[in-house]
Amino acid sequence: MNEKIQAHFAESIQTKIVAAEALPEQIEAAALLLKDCLINGHKLLICGNGGAAGLAQIFASHLLNKYETDRPALPAIAITSDSSLVSAIASDSHFDQIYARQISALAQPGDVLITISHGGNSRNMVKAVETALSKNIHIIAMTGVDGGEIAGLLGADDIEIRAPSDKGARIEEIHMLVVNCLSDLIDQQLFPQY
Repeated sequence: MNEKIQAHFAESIQTKIVAAEALPEQIEAAALLLKDCLINGHKLLICGNGGAAGLAQIFASHLLNKYETDRPALPAIAITSDSSLVSAIASDSHFDQIYARQISALAQPGDVLITISHGGNSRNMVKAVETALSKNIHIIAMTGVDGGEIAGLLGADDIEIRAPSDKGARIEEIHMLVVNCLSDLIDQQLFPQY
């Protein structure tokens, strides 16, 4: 067991080393996009499935409540959180629509959609991106593997932050680190006095 534990740590560390080389430019671009969105009075809509849904909720809590510093609340909605609404849409429409329908109702020009998806191929996430594109809102897509269908949908002004792994656990670890980086960079840009 000890060897297996050490192997998990080693693989995680190696993936983070590769990500540290590959992702800073995309993370910086995402932080600047989010800063502009928030400064201009717009909001963030965040979604994902499974563990990524949990990351969406963590990211929203970092913004609405705080990351590491007490500061004013920021407008972010984890559209994964309302189980009554998600199950109603899934049952009355289709599971593919659980995020698209919310984006259709809530997104306004200037808002940013943040999608968190290991492979980038989940139908409900693809539909979320398609709806965001139809509403002309910016997208930050956190992906892994080869970016999947979501990567192919993104426009020139959208940002993909692709974890350099094809293993779900490693992708999720990179996505969590990206969420923490973005939370910190947003705080530094918007509230340097805190």
